Amino acid sequence: MEKNRFLFVYGSLRSGFNSDAYRYVSRYFSFVANAKVKGKLYDLGEYPAALPADENVFIVGELYWLKNEEEYSWAIEQLDDYEGLNVEANEKPLYKREQATVFADDRNVKAWVYWYNKDIEEMPLIKSGDVLEYKKLKGL
Repeated sequence: MEKNRFLFVYGSLRSGFNSDAYRYVSRYFSFVANAKVKGKLYDLGEYPAALPADENVFIVGELYWLKNEEEYSWAIEQLDDYEGLNVEANEKPLYKREQATVFADDRNVKAWVYWYNKDIEEMPLIKSGDVLEYKKLKGL
């Protein structure tokens, strides 16, 4: 596994959620910039789901950098567990972690992104690509 220290987050790991998951990210990762990645975002109720896209539609989020390279395996393993990648042999993981091009400020970087790994059928599309804005508009 390549040790890419960049991480792109778009849901409960973002600072605006002020969740335990975000507090974990902020302990091990440093905020780099607000960013976006090509993809579509869907409302699954409790959390959003992202799927990669080839067209010019974007998911809004934040780019982070792992603070300590020696903690790479531990930090990534904890995130994989949180995102439902560690499952029993006969189960399909909820998400998959892949590298994608992330656009931040005036640069493009490869970063880890957690893409949804199950069916999105009939789930509402978050057209803005920004789950925080979407929740605000819905009064949540």
